[in-house]
Amino acid sequence: MGSTKQWFMACVLSAACFNSYAADNGFLRALASPDRPAADKERDAARKPAQVIEFLGIESGMTVLDALAGGGYYTEVLSGAVGPQGKVVSQNSEWVLQIRGGASAIALKEKAARLSNVEILLRDFNPAQLPPELASRLNVVNGPIDLGPLTTRKELYDGKVDIAVTALNLHDAYIFGGEAGAVTLLQNIFTALKPGGILGVIDHVGIAGQNNSRLHRIEKGMAMTFLKYAGFVIEAESDLLANPGDDHTLPMRDPSLGRNTDRMLIKARKPAGS
Repeated sequence: MGSTKQWFMACVLSAACFNSYAADNGFLRALASPDRPAADKERDAARKPAQVIEFLGIESGMTVLDALAGGGYYTEVLSGAVGPQGKVVSQNSEWVLQIRGGASAIALKEKAARLSNVEILLRDFNPAQLPPELASRLNVVNGPIDLGPLTTRKELYDGKVDIAVTALNLHDAYIFGGEAGAVTLLQNIFTALKPGGILGVIDHVGIAGQNNSRLHRIEKGMAMTFLKYAGFVIEAESDLLANPGDDHTLPMRDPSLGRNTDRMLIKARKPAGS
């Protein structure tokens, strides 16, 4: 009886009672692992990874894709969710790993070495490239990025991914690549998914009348239009990551926001017959 009560209280304190896969895979233990970077743990309060995993329906044993993974915050979250019988494909464009002195490449390589169910995919999913005027500001590393032996080929997973996530990327795909860049990113994810597979899109909410490119935001309606152009059907939305204290007029990295912008969370499905 005592252990049941403790389990119930743990669910209440974690803000959601998860399906059995979370307990089976030690998902909450994975989030709390001492090996997980402290900076990632600090983001959990705003990003609510466990609740996002539940909303998207990610379960143990699945093959999942972290599209434009950056330093791999969601790569590690997904690793804990799918467990040792699952697989995480962590995709990046090379230029994403070259900015900020290669910090994301270093972080992702460490995670792939530590997490046995993670593979790195280095391949452009969209035609967007970093504008030359930003290169000096972002301390871009010249030359190829060494990610070690943990890389894979996209073709191995085309049509085999159960669920994909792209977090805080669609706005950049649009800013740097226009409509074609945003849709091409989503089409590559569409190709990777199984028929009936799910894509979760998370991004900073922008509103009409603002310079969303300067703010690094995107209107929700625009994001949904791009998803439909890429072939997806919108299945659900969630206000899980909403922040009513964000009035959408500040850049997403403004210190006053504390890395906690108002964020959309969209669940889209690849039609079963696709």
